[in-house]
Amino acid sequence: MAVYRYRALTPNGVVVSNRIEENNRSAVIKKLKRNNLTPINITEQIAISKKPIKTKKRNIKDVEDIIKNANTTNLMANREKNRQSYIQKINQALSKTEKITTRDVVIFTQNFYLLKKANFNNIHALRTIIDSTENYLLKGVIEDILAGVEAGENMYTTMEYYSNVFPYIYINMIKVGELSGSLTNSLEQAIKYLDDSASINKKIKGILIPNIAQFALLLIMLVVGTLFAIPAIENVFEAVGSTDKLPAITIWFKDFLNLVIQHWYLPTTILVGIVIGIIAYIRTPKGKYNFDYFKYTMPIFGKLIFSLDFSRLMRAMLLNLNNGMRIQEALEVSKNISKNYVMLSLIETSINNILIGQSWIEPFEKSGLPSSMITEMLKIGMKTDLAEMMDKLLEYIDIDIDNTIQKIMMVLPQVVYSIVGVVLIFFVLVVLVPCLQLYMGNFLFSAYGY
Repeated sequence: MAVYRYRALTPNGVVVSNRIEENNRSAVIKKLKRNNLTPINITEQIAISKKPIKTKKRNIKDVEDIIKNANTTNLMANREKNRQSYIQKINQALSKTEKITTRDVVIFTQNFYLLKKANFNNIHALRTIIDSTENYLLKGVIEDILAGVEAGENMYTTMEYYSNVFPYIYINMIKVGELSGSLTNSLEQAIKYLDDSASINKKIKGILIPNIAQFALLLIMLVVGTLFAIPAIENVFEAVGSTDKLPAITIWFKDFLNLVIQHWYLPTTILVGIVIGIIAYIRTPKGKYNFDYFKYTMPIFGKLIFSLDFSRLMRAMLLNLNNGMRIQEALEVSKNISKNYVMLSLIETSINNILIGQSWIEPFEKSGLPSSMITEMLKIGMKTDLAEMMDKLLEYIDIDIDNTIQKIMMVLPQVVYSIVGVVLIFFVLVVLVPCLQLYMGNFLFSAYGY
């Protein structure tokens, strides 16, 4: 079913506007007329949600509900202005193949942040952004968010429905901002999060993708060379009657590949079983916790992942504290800033410690995940001014994250080059050495008895 946005006139002369799902435009007109609505403008929208369990848009209401709650005072005006031009229709047709990119979300967030700084309310800001949004898919999402806000909902409740568009952490940043009354600051953090994530991903991809491509190419060359070039070399040796033998590692790898090809179902079953077993284990509460703990302690990336999560938690808490919340309330509101089970369990333990009169910092300190510098700064903050100390702590964490990223950028290429180098050496021993042996022609001496 297609999604249509309509404007219609009630019997009382009131203009109502919303979105509806129907098979075609004629069905929309018939349904509107059955409910005593006179259609003014009907525009087909683009379907966004990819979630199979939800077939309706987040804020679409039935026409009967609109009739009962029609409270707008906008009279029918500028009817011709709201009709789609041919260019708009062409853009809408082209947008069916368009995707919402991270850059689109960044631009939306930046525009929303600037409008909020200019003291626009949410409804006015969203309407302004909708008019200037070129991506029709994103425009449909923002219109749905606007419909929710106009109905009295928070923005994050509609964003949660579009988890394929907005990242989990992004949604929770908006949630913290709305619940704490600091949406502008949360939007600023969200922009920084998106920019930093894009920058880190770009750097890592710049290192990994070329080397992974080389690794894959070497594996293909190794397999193809072993399966086709090595048997051809053996045939040449046999044809001239040479007694020379190929390197032992070449013969071993060729026999291994032939065995794998002959009994392909065994390694395939083992690999599939291992993958299914790991996925099933991770989906259990204990497995999810252990996997999340591994994320925080894994080589190279572990420290960075924890620092990013902890930094977001501290920023969310600082927003709440600056808005007059107590530490317990700040932790409660901020805990969903991360979906890592380890971080969530530490936060829950901290909240329980507050209830029984103990230190909320103790669980983080005992976990050994944050550095002693971080826990000591928080302890000093509890004795002086926690909000001021957390502000300084965030500066320290940002510097630490930058240093960690620089170390990763230095170590990661070395690790990847080492792996590619091992495969390259193996390729030389298995395939190139026999090829050189054939090229040099030394096997001819044994063929003629020398």
